[in-house]
Amino acid sequence: MHDEGVRTHTYSATTVWTGNRGPGTTGAGDYDRSHTVSIKGKPDLFGSADPSFRGDFTRWNPEEMLVASLSACHMLWYLGLTAAAGVVVTDYRDFPSGIMTEESDGGGQFTEVVLTPMVTVADSSMFDEAQRLHHDASSKCFIARSVNFPVRHQPKVAAA
Repeated sequence: MHDEGVRTHTYSATTVWTGNRGPGTTGAGDYDRSHTVSIKGKPDLFGSADPSFRGDFTRWNPEEMLVASLSACHMLWYLGLTAAAGVVVTDYRDFPSGIMTEESDGGGQFTEVVLTPMVTVADSSMFDEAQRLHHDASSKCFIARSVNFPVRHQPKVAAA
């Protein structure tokens, strides 16, 4: 049975490992973690592992991209909700951070991500609604709804 209210969206990318120094993965120190993520029609994203895992700190790592994705998703939902509610946002900056634990076997997981958006609204009469809409954005964000750890937000709102 097909639910008429449900739409699906497909996202695709190509990830190519570019870190073969010649001998391949003959040993942990014998290869780079460098890779390129490509999406048709967009600039390539140059990635690596986190420096803690022998990666290149000048490239994006998957953990950073996860934190950035959660931040961007929340922001985009928030801006849409504020526009619909008549709350005029004139500036938005977020300083997200995530905590990942690594276990003795090398595996691990994120335990939380905290978003700390600093929002400027056009008028102080919009403070309460601007603050409340962070909750709504958090409950709607596709990325936050897809992860199995808490995504908290600690917003601050100021008037222009």
